Amino acid sequence: MSVSTLASFEYLERLPERDQSLSLLSRLHIVTITAPSRDDPQKVSLTKNFRASLRLALTGGGEQQSFGIPSHDSTASGVDAEFLDNYARERWEDILHFVVNSVGNSMRQDGTGPPTSVRLLLEAGKLVTTGRRSGGGITQAGFSFLLQEVNAQVWALLLLWIENAEKMELESVEVLSFLFMLGSLELGKSYSTATLSASQRAMLKYLVDFGLVYSPSSTPQQFFPTRLSTTLTSDASGLRSVSAGFDDALKSESGTKGFIIIETNYRLYAYTNSPLQIAVLALFTKMGVRYPNMVTGRVTRKSVANAISHGITSDQIISYLRAHAHPQLVKAAAVNGNPVLPPTVVDQIRLWQIENERMKATAGFLFKEFETQKEYEGCARYADENGVLVWKNDAKRMFFVTRHEQLRDYLKSRKARNDSQ
Repeated sequence: MSVSTLASFEYLERLPERDQSLSLLSRLHIVTITAPSRDDPQKVSLTKNFRASLRLALTGGGEQQSFGIPSHDSTASGVDAEFLDNYARERWEDILHFVVNSVGNSMRQDGTGPPTSVRLLLEAGKLVTTGRRSGGGITQAGFSFLLQEVNAQVWALLLLWIENAEKMELESVEVLSFLFMLGSLELGKSYSTATLSASQRAMLKYLVDFGLVYSPSSTPQQFFPTRLSTTLTSDASGLRSVSAGFDDALKSESGTKGFIIIETNYRLYAYTNSPLQIAVLALFTKMGVRYPNMVTGRVTRKSVANAISHGITSDQIISYLRAHAHPQLVKAAAVNGNPVLPPTVVDQIRLWQIENERMKATAGFLFKEFETQKEYEGCARYADENGVLVWKNDAKRMFFVTRHEQLRDYLKSRKARNDSQ
């Protein structure tokens, strides 16, 4: 293809960006660019090796097996698309319940919860916190995670997994390659683990925890991709609710309808029976009566302050209420030319956040200038576990506590232990 033809594409009209991209592709030996001459125009073409590898990847040929190897063993009984959808839904809702921290010990009402590997990953990604300083629970990043569509939530979790791959003794490049392979598999079909490398088999265990893959205990030599993995490379969008949005991700139906009505007196009515949606509302709402298909509540200063204490912002609360507004509320607003949410409610939620952002004085002690990162982390963790930690800055290795006696004794015993070694 000539460079002039390439330049005619609308998204490649800007010269600096186009030239920079072509230069990068050339340095990576993905394309070759001929020298301009009077007789022949300057041309761009794929290099021979890249072209051959791309063809194999697109057709599933070669040794890479980019479309997986179907299993020829007898399929486990009862494993069909409906079973895989239910399995993936249960796994993913376990994760969302843990983020919301809706039930005691971060578990669902049936006593289950996400595996330890998933919990540690969510904590590493700062979607949830642990410790006595804040009581644990959801963070600002965690609430933003809930506001995303399901496909974006899955990728957010997978990106955290990739970032922490080295700690799990996995190669980031191989992890990413395996994920793209999963995106090309077919829902409801079984695939063989015989051709997978040892590291890919290790990856499967994590993907089972995420709900992206199902591996029958009776036939461990095969695995089934769920709809969460087969749609990894799709461009599905608009699934903005927490559990109802997930239902739509598992079906071919249109987007989810809203379910929340809020009045100027801060009374809230939610037409849902989903424990997960109710748990999300409870993060910033004082819940009232629960009916078979509806719950009532009120947005109060205390409930908003509680949400803000976990890092949730007023804008996030407003965005959630607006995104899940009942269709009748949206219709009435459109007819009358009014905003979907009552302006008095929106303004008051923002004012309550401002109230909580006022400066507060706390008597205490500042610890800083630690010799090593390990020493700082150990002391900060000890202070948090004892409930005296008020503030910390990991970058500057300093923290502020309300009492110092226990921490002083801890530092002395730590120093004595190090000296004896």
